[in-house]
Amino acid sequence: MILCADTCAQWQPLPSRTTESLRGLSVFNQGIIWASGTHGTYLFTSNGGETWTAGRVPGAESLDFRGVISFGPQVYLLAAGPGEQSRIYHTGHFGDEWQLQFTNRELKGFFDCMAFSDSRHGIVVGDPVDGKFRILLTNDGGVRWRYSDPRKMPPAVAGEGAFAASNSCITVAGRKNAWFVTGGAVARVFRSTDGGHNWKVSATPIVHGEPSTGIFSVAFRDAKHGVIAGGDYAHPERGGANLAMSDDGGKTWKLAPAKQQRFFSAVTYVSPDGLLVAGSGASGLSRDGLRTWQFFSPVGFNVLSLKPGFGVAYAAGANGSVARTVLGSCQAPCEPGGGEPR
Repeated sequence: MILCADTCAQWQPLPSRTTESLRGLSVFNQGIIWASGTHGTYLFTSNGGETWTAGRVPGAESLDFRGVISFGPQVYLLAAGPGEQSRIYHTGHFGDEWQLQFTNRELKGFFDCMAFSDSRHGIVVGDPVDGKFRILLTNDGGVRWRYSDPRKMPPAVAGEGAFAASNSCITVAGRKNAWFVTGGAVARVFRSTDGGHNWKVSATPIVHGEPSTGIFSVAFRDAKHGVIAGGDYAHPERGGANLAMSDDGGKTWKLAPAKQQRFFSAVTYVSPDGLLVAGSGASGLSRDGLRTWQFFSPVGFNVLSLKPGFGVAYAAGANGSVARTVLGSCQAPCEPGGGEPR
């Protein structure tokens, strides 16, 4: 039972006008929000989600857009898939025209997620090729994308990969600091302090060992304080070692003390100590650095996004589901550790 669910923020469903599975979501401001998903689908709103425009990128109908980054009318889409199904598209006109910026030509390549520190500086992480994770960088808004030197990347472990689940397996803090997370045989955090050129890696206590387990999402509120979320997507009902935190820039990680109730594919900061998490079968809010749950809901999503300071968070998931919640509406805390979703 959720001890304070009736007094806390609730998810408000929004009319997305699509039934595609959505894993990309990007809030630009209080009005403009973009989402993306299967069969080359994108959708956007200019009124905070009250109404949505849905479309497909021409020639991309077979692609799965797992990531979207919005700078208002300027948008980047990341298609995830084997070989040439991994691509990057760009528009500067609210989707009226789309430009194919980059196509992966490596047969073993698979793009997982992307992040931008501003409209010109972007980074993409892909699964290992020849034993090294692939990092793609741009500093001119995607006019040119270049792979970083694989010699500066620690080797991957056999059976290790990244998850293209919510476009949050990589994150940045400014132009210098970047982190990406992995799963499968191990659950590790790779970190860079020079814009994605040189990398170091750290082990974490997140569950791992099976192909469906590991870290799915990472968020940092600054260069030192971060959180990782994951679990086992084949068994989303399982709790356990699914959430951990760092206060030293990702060098070391400790399990969060809050009761770890479900698999989570997305995590994001809503305040210095506030965190919102979501997975396919549940979502939750903590106001105190994952010591306790403010609310925990049986409503699940794939991806989360918000703009700091707006007080509204958005989520998207299966069958075109899109929703929002007003974070300020939750006042009374739950009992320590929260409770099972009812």
